[in-house]
Amino acid sequence: MNITQQIVNGLVLGSGYACIALGWTILLGVARLVNFAHGQLYMLGAFVTWFAMTKAALPYPLAILAAIVTLAIVGVLMQSVMMGLVMTQNLTSLMIVTLGLGYVLQGGSALLFGGNPQTLPGTLSRAKVDLGTLWFTWQDVLVLLATFVLYAAVWLFTKKTRFGSVIRAVAEDPKLAELFGINAKVVYLLVFVFECSAVALGAALVAPRSPILTSMGFNEVIMTFVVVVLGGIGSIGGALAAGLGLGLFIAFFGAFIAQAYTTAAAFAILLTLLVIRPAGLATK
Repeated sequence: MNITQQIVNGLVLGSGYACIALGWTILLGVARLVNFAHGQLYMLGAFVTWFAMTKAALPYPLAILAAIVTLAIVGVLMQSVMMGLVMTQNLTSLMIVTLGLGYVLQGGSALLFGGNPQTLPGTLSRAKVDLGTLWFTWQDVLVLLATFVLYAAVWLFTKKTRFGSVIRAVAEDPKLAELFGINAKVVYLLVFVFECSAVALGAALVAPRSPILTSMGFNEVIMTFVVVVLGGIGSIGGALAAGLGLGLFIAFFGAFIAQAYTTAAAFAILLTLLVIRPAGLATK
């Protein structure tokens, strides 16, 4: 058993989880919205990236941009459908609606892209770096670096900019924020668009490491949920720590025990931590 290799595998896997979870973390922290279509948005982002590269012959960076723009548009459309429910904080209806929209996205993607597994051609996932007992791909390096850069940028934006203060004000008390002239509807819309764009970026970065399937969103939404809750609702640093920690745990659990039980083990960790620390890893 190569411990160093498992650490690398876990960090890369955890970076992917954290990257995919960032948008949902912000959305849940600001709008208190649990988007159960998150996994299907991830799947759609992967398929759009594949379509842009194979059918439109776009290079990988432009395919990533195409996925981000496409899912941003999808986010605007979804939020326009749900705006009334978001403003009234009708959480039960929101969960049902997002779950239904997720199935619509999955069925529509199956019709558009087919049901066969697809792979992204010519990406960095095929460029392998072999250091004897340790190996990784340049796609792994890209996932790791992009995740840390994205988290740093979002943290700086939310903590150091005026609009970041507006977002935090709406997250704290939307009605009070509106009394000070803040348009909560616009903030909710932009946050939802960010969630969709962020998951598109995560999909475009992570998807080259595995086949693209219309059913791939199910496992991702489960792991994303674990990361978001473990990290603490709305906590950016907590989500990053939870994602990396979960990735390391799954890498070692799969190597030492059984890969088939990693999802169940992840939920066991979630339940155990919530008993000990109900607020997750967040400090506040």
